[in-house]
Amino acid sequence: MWNSFQTDAYEGMIAETIRISGHDGKPIQAYYSRPIGDGPFPGILLIHHMPGWDEFTREAARRFTAHGYSVICPNLYEDFGHGTPVEVTQRVMAAGGVSDKTVMEDCDGALNFLKNQTNASGKAGVIGMCSGGRHTFLAACTLKGIDAAVDCWGGGVVCPPEQLTPQRPVQPLDYAENLNCPLLGIFGNEDRNPTPEDVNILEARLKELGKDYEFYRYDGAGHGIWYYDKPMYRQEQAMDSLEKVLAFFERHLR
Repeated sequence: MWNSFQTDAYEGMIAETIRISGHDGKPIQAYYSRPIGDGPFPGILLIHHMPGWDEFTREAARRFTAHGYSVICPNLYEDFGHGTPVEVTQRVMAAGGVSDKTVMEDCDGALNFLKNQTNASGKAGVIGMCSGGRHTFLAACTLKGIDAAVDCWGGGVVCPPEQLTPQRPVQPLDYAENLNCPLLGIFGNEDRNPTPEDVNILEARLKELGKDYEFYRYDGAGHGIWYYDKPMYRQEQAMDSLEKVLAFFERHLR
């Protein structure tokens, strides 16, 4: 849990940009952080949000590594060239977004990389925020080898037909029957995407299907409650939900 380490314990990590096999077999960049040591270590696939493959995402990867996880975060925007995260994301948004197909292939490649490391425990979870939360739900329903999933305020899991696009042709909720791992959801009750009503619809479907899930909904919070660099940050709700995420991964990945 947060701040519960022993002060005489060794801690070290390596964090670097690497290349892995992504969609259509293409090489893509990924940020890879892992503890120093023999392991074995459980893995986490971290799916970045719409602000892109950014500094917050890399800091999040290192935070989970400090708690004993090998973490990989693939660059889902590789096809849109390079520049600052803001510049690349602007190109992605102008093109109508990245396709679910390429994202899932990139995530599958990242999972395969994690599980094939010599210090891997064989267990792997997935977590994403914002659009990454939506992609987390898709991954948990459509990819193999995921032992636990955390959807942080993922908008668009519940999506009316008029909002479907060529990049996002299927409502993720339609895949709920295939969810095959425990799911944790973190949501703000003042969020507009997903709205509390969207979360109600998702929860009702999971309950109907008998899925293993737990949702936490925070009053006084909207979207992006972990983003300390933005006004939407909520310190109390952020730390409480982080503790719940760490406990969830501890139960299902250790």
